[in-house]
Amino acid sequence: MKMLSAAILLLLIVPNASGAQSNEASFDSSIESLRADLRADKVAIITQAMQLNDQDSKIFWPVYRRYEADVVKVNDQRVALIKSYADKFTSITDADAKGMIDQSLDFESQRTNIKRKYAKEFQKAGLSPLTIAKFLQLEHRLDLLVDLKIASALPPLLVKPADQSAAPNQ
Repeated sequence: MKMLSAAILLLLIVPNASGAQSNEASFDSSIESLRADLRADKVAIITQAMQLNDQDSKIFWPVYRRYEADVVKVNDQRVALIKSYADKFTSITDADAKGMIDQSLDFESQRTNIKRKYAKEFQKAGLSPLTIAKFLQLEHRLDLLVDLKIASALPPLLVKPADQSAAPNQ
């Protein structure tokens, strides 16, 4: 769980570090390394929380690996969106905001569609609806934790960058 928190926190510094062109490749490499660690921690959390028997484990993990591969692709888009937001924050235009809204909503739709797709695949592979529901509830809770950390680290558009020093402490 410590690595999970560290990975989330480092991912959240994307807005602060993305401006340095010369460090971008090494920073991207660091992000990928942390994302891999995050996935490993997630597997440990799922293993502990799900308490799968041998038969369910043999069914669950191969499907889960495919699920996670699809989630990684969607999360790649999210990381790119966060970097774009960080790069454009001080000069964001209506067109930029519109594009980011569309990308953000697409991300949420894709994430939901992946869960729907794999709920069916887990069931087709032989997992019980109760086991699938338990996994989806756990996955939802982990998503909420990550979403909250990301949201709390990003500067809000409600406060313009030039006005931030004059804004009251919240």
